[in-house]
Amino acid sequence: MSALIEFAIFPIDHTKSKSAFVARVLDIIDQSGLPYQFTAMGTVIEGETVAEVLAVVEEAYLELQKDCERIYSTIKIDYCKGPIGRLNKKVNSVEEKLGRKLNS
Repeated sequence: MSALIEFAIFPIDHTKSKSAFVARVLDIIDQSGLPYQFTAMGTVIEGETVAEVLAVVEEAYLELQKDCERIYSTIKIDYCKGPIGRLNKKVNSVEEKLGRKLNS
C-alpha cells in the first residue's frame, strides 16, 4: 500500500514570515522516518497507509497548537494499492520521458 499526502500548514495569527513554524513542522516530518519531499508550497510524505501519514500531520497540528491561536492547512491524499516508493517513481517517470533531470 502507498499513501502520498501533500500538505501545507502554518499559523495565520503570527508574523508575516512563517519559516520558523514551517521548520518546526519539517523537523517532525523528518523525525517520522517517512520519505518526504519539501517544496516551497508544501511537503509530500509517503507512508504505507493514510493513517500513518495523517499521524504525522496530527503531530504537526499538536506542535503548532502550543503557541498558535489559528492554524491553516491544505491536504491532498493519493492512495494506491501497491508498493511504497511512488514518491520518487512519479518524478523519475517524468524525467525519463524528458530525457533529463528536473530542477530539484
